Amino acid sequence: MRIGELAKKTGVPPRMLRYYEEQGLIAPDRLDNGYRDYADYLVDRVNKIRGLADTGIPSRIILDILPCLDQPQTIVVRNPEPGLLDLLSDERDRMSQKIEFLIKNRDALSQYVDALEIALSESRLASAS
Repeated sequence: MRIGELAKKTGVPPRMLRYYEEQGLIAPDRLDNGYRDYADYLVDRVNKIRGLADTGIPSRIILDILPCLDQPQTIVVRNPEPGLLDLLSDERDRMSQKIEFLIKNRDALSQYVDALEIALSESRLASAS
């Protein structure tokens, strides 16, 4: 697929996709005419990259994390940056809080949907009588 199609499928602008390529995060094939050709699997990869980048994780760290998202493996950290542990720990905790918040909202929405279904069912029964 061309860069515009990947951008549309992921919501990531073409300029950012080119940046991801420069950083080594994605590697499109090149057609004979020089155009980039993005494989379908890159949609998921770009979404993962964007999710990590949106949390403030630098692209050089994302490059190390990406293989772990594709398949479990042992992570080896060389030359850890000062403050990186705190940054990633804080981000993990923030994500956990957001997940808990989303779960509570999903559960409340499910209860509301269930109540609506019951009300609609009772309404249909009452109008059929």
